[in-house]
Amino acid sequence: MTAARAGHWEQVYETRLTDEVSWYQAEPSISRRLVAGATHGADAAVVDVGAGASRLVDLLLEDGFTDLTVLDVSSRALAVLQERLGQRSGQVTWVRNDVLDWQPDRTFDVWHDRAVFHFLTDPQDRSRYVGLVRRAVAAHGIVIVATFATDGPTHCSGLPVTRYDAAGLAEAFGGEFELDHSEREEHATPSGAVQPFTWVVLRRREAREGQPRDA
Repeated sequence: MTAARAGHWEQVYETRLTDEVSWYQAEPSISRRLVAGATHGADAAVVDVGAGASRLVDLLLEDGFTDLTVLDVSSRALAVLQERLGQRSGQVTWVRNDVLDWQPDRTFDVWHDRAVFHFLTDPQDRSRYVGLVRRAVAAHGIVIVATFATDGPTHCSGLPVTRYDAAGLAEAFGGEFELDHSEREEHATPSGAVQPFTWVVLRRREAREGQPRDA
């Protein structure tokens, strides 16, 4: 785990209330809708990467999902989620790790990432992330990713970001995934600012016979 990255996000969640951060959503409706649309049943394996203190896991539990994994680099963010869920927290697999260091021992039907990928401004970090997605997402799996749009902010929480349109975001994941759906979000922050987001839903292509999965 990169100590500087972990330290940054621990400080954020130690010093600010969860409804004060710019990415706060009282109800992550787009995430909820896209996850539901990407699955054929509530037994689908879903991972929320860089969840922070998002309420997505609460809503997915309400929707009956039974195989949920939540990952974040901040132990404080995960503690906020666990405290909020109470006894229901036992229905979730919790992972405290930097996503770039994570080595999951299973695959997932749905990979959800709202605003983690755009912090990866180093091409090598982006390559590591995409490599992880390729290993962690099951055949016929779905990848849901949101980043700042090309007219969105250049920084978030004091850190630089890389902005994307739908075509560029899909291209970043290579030919193994194809763009199934995209949309734009005008996210209103708690302070009233508007942050344009690009959302993509990527579907894993079927490997041709004799073709390696990572070709």
